Formats: sequence, structure tokens, C-alpha cells
Amino acid sequence: MHRFGGTALEFGQRQALQLWRDVVLTGVRAAEPDLTARQVAVLMAVYLETGQQTVRGLACTLNVGKPAIVRALDALEGLALLRRVRDTRDGRNVLIQGTREGLAWIALLGQRISHHADALLGQSIVPLRDAA
Repeated sequence: MHRFGGTALEFGQRQALQLWRDVVLTGVRAAEPDLTARQVAVLMAVYLETGQQTVRGLACTLNVGKPAIVRALDALEGLALLRRVRDTRDGRNVLIQGTREGLAWIALLGQRISHHADALLGQSIVPLRDAA
């Protein structure tokens, strides 16, 4: 059971996949850079999790190696969706901080998900057929 805008909605596999497809297609069709699933996961961790984020913390949260996080951060920082800053209390640590552009990107993603989920509210649940 999922809740969108206070409305309970039960999604079947087909509806869940359709929702993800519609959200991804909207992003692909927009004049914005394509992000990998890992880059989106990093952005969500930075913008949705509480507390300061570090490379080590993100690697632990996402259960991937630090080099993969660094590559994602390189790309996201290049797009101005987040930035790395040296921890003033402990110069050995690098903190990951959000940017206005990154917050706008996450907000737009949330709007897209909400919009497409609302569009699915009126559809009946159709089961996903097994591949033959």
C-alpha cells in the first residue's frame, strides 16, 4: 500500500514499472542531463537523509565502494547538483553539501513522481504477465 497526497493506492508490478518508466521518460525528454541510478541514489541520500554526508558514509549507506561514490560525486559536482567542502572541525573529512540547483532537481523529481502517481490513481491494477 502506498500513499500519495493522503490517498491510499495499491500498486501492482505493472503500475510500479509504469510509474518508474513515466518518470524516467519525462526526465529523458527534458533538456537536462541524464543521471545514472547511482547518481540519483547519491542525490537522494544527500538531500533526504538527515545529518552531514561524507564519502565514507555514502558508500556505507548505498553499500558500494568509495571509488564509485567519488565518481558519482565528480559528475554531480560538475553539474552543480552538490559540492564537496572540507570539514572545518576535522580537515581530513570532506562533507557533501547540497546546492540550490540540486535541491531544485530533487524537488522536480518529487513533482514528477507525484504527478505520474496521481495519473495512475484512476487505473485499475493489471498484473504483470510472466515472460514466456
